[in-house]
Amino acid sequence: MNPVALSCSAVLGLLLFGLGAAVSVTRIRTKTSAGVPSDPAHRLTKIARAHANTAEFAPFLALVFLYFGMHQPSTTILALIVAATVSRCLIVIGLIMPPTMAIPHPARVVGAAGTYVCGLALSAALLF
Repeated sequence: MNPVALSCSAVLGLLLFGLGAAVSVTRIRTKTSAGVPSDPAHRLTKIARAHANTAEFAPFLALVFLYFGMHQPSTTILALIVAATVSRCLIVIGLIMPPTMAIPHPARVVGAAGTYVCGLALSAALLF
């Protein structure tokens, strides 16, 4: 198993489960058992959105990373794996750190673009 692919998969898992725990802790602190406030500046809204967005992309990316990690990935594939992982981290930063999600933060925009570009490239590479 390639250590880069394995490490990047681990980062995605830490993001997913760490954000899930953060949602639970924030729910307890805000005494919100279900749903999220509609306020894009509310901490629970931002963390829940970051978790949901991570849950949408991380599992498939980790699966692709591990597949390539078992098949001697090229330098290009490894670069895409690292870039996709960095992109996912940027999205989380871009959702949680700014005062509000109402205005897209540059980290969020770069992270989203990177996720799409790297995800599409890695998916296409599966065909070849």
